[in-house]
Amino acid sequence: MNLAERLDTNALRRPGLPAVVTRDIVITHAEFRDMVCRRATRLAELGVSRGDIIGVNLKDNPEHLAALFALARIGAAALPMDWRWTVAEKSRLADFFDPSVVLSEPEDPFIRIDGDWQSVKTNSDWRSAADAADPDATDLADGDPPLLLALSSGTTGIPKGPLITHNQFFARFMIYFVTLGFTERTKYLCATPLYFGGSRGYSMCAIYAGGTALLFPPPYEMPDLIDFADRNGATKMFLVPTLLRRVLDMPPRDDGKLLLPGLDMLFSTGSILHEEERDALMRNVCPSYLNFYGSTDGGGATALFWHDPPEVSGSVGRPVFGAEIDIAGDDDRSLPPGEIGRIRYKHPGTATGYHNDPDASKTAFRDGWYYPGDLGWRDVAGYLFLAGRAKDLIIRGGVNVYPAEIEHVLNQHAMVMDAAVVAWPSREFGEEIAAFVVLRNDNIDTEEILSWCRKNLARYKLPREIFVIDDLPKSGVGKVLKHELADRLTPLD
Repeated sequence: MNLAERLDTNALRRPGLPAVVTRDIVITHAEFRDMVCRRATRLAELGVSRGDIIGVNLKDNPEHLAALFALARIGAAALPMDWRWTVAEKSRLADFFDPSVVLSEPEDPFIRIDGDWQSVKTNSDWRSAADAADPDATDLADGDPPLLLALSSGTTGIPKGPLITHNQFFARFMIYFVTLGFTERTKYLCATPLYFGGSRGYSMCAIYAGGTALLFPPPYEMPDLIDFADRNGATKMFLVPTLLRRVLDMPPRDDGKLLLPGLDMLFSTGSILHEEERDALMRNVCPSYLNFYGSTDGGGATALFWHDPPEVSGSVGRPVFGAEIDIAGDDDRSLPPGEIGRIRYKHPGTATGYHNDPDASKTAFRDGWYYPGDLGWRDVAGYLFLAGRAKDLIIRGGVNVYPAEIEHVLNQHAMVMDAAVVAWPSREFGEEIAAFVVLRNDNIDTEEILSWCRKNLARYKLPREIFVIDDLPKSGVGKVLKHELADRLTPLD
């Protein structure tokens, strides 16, 4: 199948209804289909073909969504690149994944980097050339072409890239249809960056279904977000826990109504809310609140619904549509309810391996199962409880932050001998970032190291604090004992 084919149907069935809405413009389904097809033709004229990897280094705007569907039409794989990253971060990613073309904002300094890829500025010249292209000149790629190199954690400072096909991504759409109720009447409010997997998937699904993606990217003030939701009739919204807490800080409406009365569902992922926060959210914001557990590599695994009993509020719920969850012991045999082991799951939307990383693929994908690296247990009713992460992933405000990438940057500083990064419990963000460094001498302060980080890392990856220590605690084989570092930290209020 080809996901972009659905745009043809939407343009015929719902031509004048909105597909994408921003603060300034409305793009109908007929207009969006035309926009996508013309950009597909223009990309083909630039040499893009089926199977190519194309960097998408764009802001959270209609051009970003059009690029994703245009590449889907051709059968090329989109490589997400967060436009907020530094040039160094983008260069490392491009060097590893070797895209043939990178689409960038015209003011992005990355376009001046001399790499093996072709840089395309999405400026007025790009838009003019794309708008002049023949919308019917590019055929839909058939079969099950690659769609997306979704990015996951890596151990060398470079994220892993699970390759997702059209069929696999559609299987994830099925979860959204069944679990979240996405239909042609859906108006999904995208209030988080399109670079993030959930934001991208939900927005594309809303358009695919014949509904609307309402783009309201950060930064913004909460009253403005609520006003935008009201004015545009938002029916569904995804927010990370940090943003949910900011919604809860809003004063109640004068009329006594819910803060977001038009929503039929509010959902989140990442760290679990405190029970009192979840209750307040359902009482004051949206009664239908759902929390997902899953991953970029495997897609959605479980969901905890608003109607689930209070005694399981500390769980991450039960399997979503099409998913099978299991707890495995060290011998890979299934464990009974109540026993802690390695979580593994599978469904038709799960990736089957990582691009150009066979060793990591063998570890994470085995016998049809995906192993996310988390530990957990199930109760007799099938609810999944997390017992900790086998890996060191930090979830800051619902956003995955990979310690290995930050450690890679720290260790590149001339005065840093060794570095380790761990999660720092935070009530506001769920987890903050703590860095421990061993210096080569004392003629440097941590502010200079933080300045180095600012040049090489996006803001949300910056350590909250850098602690200077004499030595990192290590095992007999030289492995850093991160739990000992984490034990030194007092949770942040």
